[in-house]
Amino acid sequence: MKTKIKIRPMYWLYNMLLLFYWAILIPQLIYRLIREEGFYQRIKQSIGFLPDDLKEKIANRHAIWVHAASVGEIVAASPIVREMRKTHPNEVIIVSVVTATGFRMAHQIIKGADGILYFPLDLPYLTNRILNIVKPRVIVLVETEIWPNFLRIAAQKQIPVMMMNGRISQRSSNRYRQITFFTKHVLSTIRVFCMQSRIDAQYIIDIGADPNKVIVTGNTKYDQTYGIVTDEEKKRFLHELGFDEKTYPIMIAGSTHKGENGAVYKAFVKIRSHFPGAKLIIAPRYIHQADLVRDEGRKYEVTMVKRSDMQAGKPVPPSYDGVILDTIGELGRVYSLGDLIFVGGSLVHIGGHNILEPAAHGKPIVVGPNMFNFVEIFDLLSSRGACIMVRNEEEFVETCLDILIHPEKAERMKRSCLEIVQENQGATKKNLDALQHLLQTVY
Repeated sequence: MKTKIKIRPMYWLYNMLLLFYWAILIPQLIYRLIREEGFYQRIKQSIGFLPDDLKEKIANRHAIWVHAASVGEIVAASPIVREMRKTHPNEVIIVSVVTATGFRMAHQIIKGADGILYFPLDLPYLTNRILNIVKPRVIVLVETEIWPNFLRIAAQKQIPVMMMNGRISQRSSNRYRQITFFTKHVLSTIRVFCMQSRIDAQYIIDIGADPNKVIVTGNTKYDQTYGIVTDEEKKRFLHELGFDEKTYPIMIAGSTHKGENGAVYKAFVKIRSHFPGAKLIIAPRYIHQADLVRDEGRKYEVTMVKRSDMQAGKPVPPSYDGVILDTIGELGRVYSLGDLIFVGGSLVHIGGHNILEPAAHGKPIVVGPNMFNFVEIFDLLSSRGACIMVRNEEEFVETCLDILIHPEKAERMKRSCLEIVQENQGATKKNLDALQHLLQTVY
């Protein structure tokens, strides 16, 4: 009884905070409606007005709804949807996203979906409206997308919900623990939790999930096909970036944050002093910071050009040291060009980013001391010598050079990466087996 007294006000408080948040954003929303191409359609979908062609596809049919918030979740969802299409060829499959970058990425790498749409704002009326239109047979949440109103109304409509490739960071777990009485109720609406690792499983249980509903299925990103890049594709990438097949070494810094690019430039300058033909690729986590990254390079006498400028045919210097990858959806495949990979968000207190992408290509990987968002994956790679963690900027610079001047060390790291990825493939099948079991149980 006490729980009910607490939970109902929590939903009211949650809804009031959401309304207050969107009210604050009204001036910014109006500005974006005027200036940003495609933003009107995004808002329109978010309040429950779906495209006519999608409504025709799902009319009188019960779709499988896969929700993946942004780029990282889309990468995880890609093999899920690919295999789901094979196992459920006659089903309507729709994918929802939250961000514009996720929307663009979904169109690039998810081929098996019948429709891609923006997730509704998590307000009761809007959520109820879109669930009445779609009438999903089942809802699949990729990684950890917990929207209280959406889950509550889906439960009221007796729509089964499961989590696939579930992941929860230590930081998120610590925050959710403050309101476990609420999260326990919200999570009770989810029938099955397919978690990436034992650590993720324990975190979701700690914040209120029923242990009997939690299983460990592995990480579907091991099954992603970005690791398959043909020699022809590599040649094309190199040509487009202004490099050639003899360019060596190529250092790639992926998903870098403010405060990390300086260390990357210092490491590259030292590498260039030993290897005059060295080239650098930096993929900033936020592509709108590309100009800042380019300008910072000038301080270290490193000339960088933007990939977007090259694609647009804009003039670039006749000679440059590297390329800023300010595009969506290319990094996972561009990693195939690298001889040394740094994965960002780890030299600063972000918690790191996806190290499976370069590992799938068999690349030596260096990270900073902050990998708390990917503990189990990092532990696995580092325990086999496939990934090296450095403690500070100075150690980072020295480690990058050390790997390149000792090719036998780089080769061992490459082999370990490929072995680990091959050993851990199969998570997608386990997730889909859990989905099939859920469907058989419910229908």
